Amino acid sequence: MGKAEFLTPKAIANRIKSKGLQKLRWYCQMCQKQCRDENGFKCHCMSESHQRQLLLASENPQQFMDYFSEEFRNEFLELLRRRFGTKRVHNNVIYNEYISHREHVHMNATMWETLTDFTKWLGREGYCKVDETPKGWYIQYIDRDPETICRQQELEKKKKQELDDEERNAKFIEELVRRGKEGKEEEAPVFTELKRENEEEKVAFNLNKGQCASTPAPKSSSLGPNPLQAIPSVKRKEAGPASSSETKDKKKKSALDEIMEFEEQKKRSLRRDHWLHTGIVVKLITKKLGEKYYKKKAVIKEVQEKYTAIIKMIDSGDKLKVDQTHLETVIPAPGKKLLVVNGGYRGNEAILNSIHEQSFSATIIIDSGPLQGRKVESVQYEDISKLA
Repeated sequence: MGKAEFLTPKAIANRIKSKGLQKLRWYCQMCQKQCRDENGFKCHCMSESHQRQLLLASENPQQFMDYFSEEFRNEFLELLRRRFGTKRVHNNVIYNEYISHREHVHMNATMWETLTDFTKWLGREGYCKVDETPKGWYIQYIDRDPETICRQQELEKKKKQELDDEERNAKFIEELVRRGKEGKEEEAPVFTELKRENEEEKVAFNLNKGQCASTPAPKSSSLGPNPLQAIPSVKRKEAGPASSSETKDKKKKSALDEIMEFEEQKKRSLRRDHWLHTGIVVKLITKKLGEKYYKKKAVIKEVQEKYTAIIKMIDSGDKLKVDQTHLETVIPAPGKKLLVVNGGYRGNEAILNSIHEQSFSATIIIDSGPLQGRKVESVQYEDISKLA
């Protein structure tokens, strides 16, 4: 039976069918030919070209299997790297996307019988991180590209340099404070002689403890104002400039105090949009996971990609993977240890000194690092969390 002509309906239908994916059981990997039905595949197996390919494969079957296995591995890993990067993804998702390409290498021509065997092999050889879950196998690509490794090293070096600069500034400020305390001498009280500024002014003493409520107040005499009533006004006038000078002295700050205040404000401005740390106690504030976990406390066991945490519930011991927006910090009792999760003192352990409920803040004392012993006030609730 001859072939259908080019523009006949049968020829058009055959071309449409050949574009789509066909059944895997009717595909010949050696000849790279896809048949549409069992009869076509049988005819292909009886053809002379297929017999020649089988004779070539029978001479060295291992070489052909290694070639197909290498092609399958390279294309699979390239799709994983380009499509998902270093994200954790289900192996079946990648495989379905890989086999959607019509000219792909089929797995039955490789040395792996199943996708699970191939996934385990990737984990053993160090190409990917693999882990088994109740939903199946998940894989995560390990990027060993020299440019990527160099970029990561540069980022780590920059981060370490920033931390070194912060520690150096903190040590410099501590040294200034220490020198200021050593060079400051205690001011001895100065005693001055009592002098009267106006010789004509009379000195009077009011010995009355107070008048009874029933007795009327004395009428003012026609001789002029009572000198006993004028004394308090004089005292208030004399006390005015002295009190103002005292307030001015209190308002005056040394250069060291200004530097410390500036550094404190600078540290509080160093805030980031992610605050998750391992080893702290948090509280679930979402109802999406059910009433069982709502408002329950948990401990962060692992932080992934800065904004996702794997937590372990304190009550039930269940492990969950949640986003940062579904968690909030837990404030410990005064005197207990906590971790500063955000701000200039990020990563330092501290002790809770007191809580200010009206301003939703707390006073802490740094308990680790070069700033140990420093007292920090007005730290917001969301910047500190209880240590597990």
